[in-house]
Amino acid sequence: MANQIIKLSIVIAITGLSGSSIYRLAANNQFPKPIKLSSRSSGWLKAEIDDWLEERIKDSRKEA
Repeated sequence: MANQIIKLSIVIAITGLSGSSIYRLAANNQFPKPIKLSSRSSGWLKAEIDDWLEERIKDSRKEA
């Protein structure tokens, strides 16, 4: 599924970040922004979360 939307609890489990860290990073354009699904519901595109994680892995593996 190309556009799979995942909820905050799954994003937390995948990234190991807290909910407040996720929202803070998104507000600072350092993490994918959530998609508003309804007035009280948001989700993230799994592909964007996967891409963000890949970038973190690449950055951590760069030689100084």
